Amino acid sequence: MTFTTEQFAAAQKANVETLFGLTGKVFESVEKLVELNLQVAKTSLAEAAETTYAALSVKDAQELLSLQAGLLQPAAEKAAAYSRHLYDIMAGSTAELNKVTEATLADGQKKVLALVDNAVKNAPAGSESAVALVKSAVAAANNAYESVHKAAKQATEVAEANFTAITNSAVSATKTATATAAKAAKRAAA
Repeated sequence: MTFTTEQFAAAQKANVETLFGLTGKVFESVEKLVELNLQVAKTSLAEAAETTYAALSVKDAQELLSLQAGLLQPAAEKAAAYSRHLYDIMAGSTAELNKVTEATLADGQKKVLALVDNAVKNAPAGSESAVALVKSAVAAANNAYESVHKAAKQATEVAEANFTAITNSAVSATKTATATAAKAAKRAAA
């Protein structure tokens, strides 16, 4: 079976639409990253100014130690929040790209199966074994894709769980360190 000019043009049009759709999704992700980084930069600048003024108004070493201890935990929490936002943006982008890829592959699989079915209908007598071989190859390719897709999905879920655990652990450790530093600063003042 051969493709007609109309079928070829329709396939090319679908490919271009998919390409521009994916490009749009990538730009949306870049826009979110730029927005996040600009917000972090603005907030960091304002906090740096506030911290500088607070440090300049310190009267003794005890106050300076207390100021430093008070800054440690919020900084760690902000870093963890930034990491979560960054991860969410990337995970969302990946999910969108996977959705488009899956739809495109599913459509391609349908077209291949339709081509195989059409070829089977027009196959000459005695070519049953060749047709069975082609069908088997298509089924094997579909099964391989499904296996890889499931493995990638499981790996993503494990990575997300690990990321959450590490972030929570880091914030918890910082809270403990901050509390210890605050107690040491109080003992030094006494």
